[in-house]
Amino acid sequence: MATSSIEYEGSDLGVGDFVLLSEITKEAFVQNLKLRFEKGRIYTYIGEVLVSVNPYRELSIYGHEYITSYKGCEMFERPAHIFAIAEAAYRTLKQRSTNSCIVISGESGSGKTEASKIILRYIAAVTNISNQAEIQRISNILIQTNVILETFGNSRTNRNDNSSRFGKYMDLNFDYKFDPIGGKIQHYLLEKSRVVKQQLGERNFHAFYQLLSNKNSRQNYGLLLKPEDYYYINQGQCCKIDRIDDKKDHEQVTEAFNTVGFTQDEISTIWKIIASIIHLGNLTFTDVDGEHCAIVQTNDQNDPLEWISKLLECEQTDISSALTLRVVAARNEVFQARQNVTRAYYGRDALSK
Repeated sequence: MATSSIEYEGSDLGVGDFVLLSEITKEAFVQNLKLRFEKGRIYTYIGEVLVSVNPYRELSIYGHEYITSYKGCEMFERPAHIFAIAEAAYRTLKQRSTNSCIVISGESGSGKTEASKIILRYIAAVTNISNQAEIQRISNILIQTNVILETFGNSRTNRNDNSSRFGKYMDLNFDYKFDPIGGKIQHYLLEKSRVVKQQLGERNFHAFYQLLSNKNSRQNYGLLLKPEDYYYINQGQCCKIDRIDDKKDHEQVTEAFNTVGFTQDEISTIWKIIASIIHLGNLTFTDVDGEHCAIVQTNDQNDPLEWISKLLECEQTDISSALTLRVVAARNEVFQARQNVTRAYYGRDALSK
């Protein structure tokens, strides 16, 4: 789609702002949205709100010529586009010297994560032309931070191969010339339950499968079984997805770690924790006398308890005690009580989360 084509919006492309619909009904709304989508227009306004439909394919509407077309323009001077929203927020920041905010919401798979990346690229492109290298560096760090967050907070669901399982608030900081000088990303409401339980057809977080895609990591962290043999990552029975290249993604997150500034010790510690969680999922318990239990050890190179002990640098007895005993406080007295099998599995899952 050429730049000139987006300048033109005739009646054959539907109504570019739902406020201007002659008939405000659900049927008219959906029909207009469908018509515009079929014509390659994935963006439509509702006043100052932008409705976006995920095309699930690459579109050539985010290049330099489009950025130039929207830079410095009022929101309704150009057809509906996410660049117009980004420009409006940035212009408000400059003109009023006050904070500006863009809220991106939608169901899983609607394109929220990609929208935030597009806004970042636009801001980086229209600010401080004379010092683009520094702006690009800051923008790249924020984008690479997103790569890390997606690795440990995104997973494959039945509706989306890269579904964010957490909320995110991104802060961009500007100097007195209104050029970006840094940023901060806050995350919240991570779906921790996914670590220990997934529905059929869904996967655990990407990090687990990326680790298992690296042969050296598997040897170093004792992950010698097939991915399908690890309980925590195969409950959805889809360890391997053709559309997801875990090996390539692992290389990208390694690069992102280095770009953001993680040390090699920090990176190694992170992957050790991920490997420990995988081993924890294969830790099993046996009943002793109906009320007490013990950890089952295989006494071979795949023994989960031995590898958890190595990776977390803890004594096996300490790990065993933490999972098979519980601390009870009663009447100013603290003592340890043994766990049954059911409670031990609850404790294992709680530790993993």
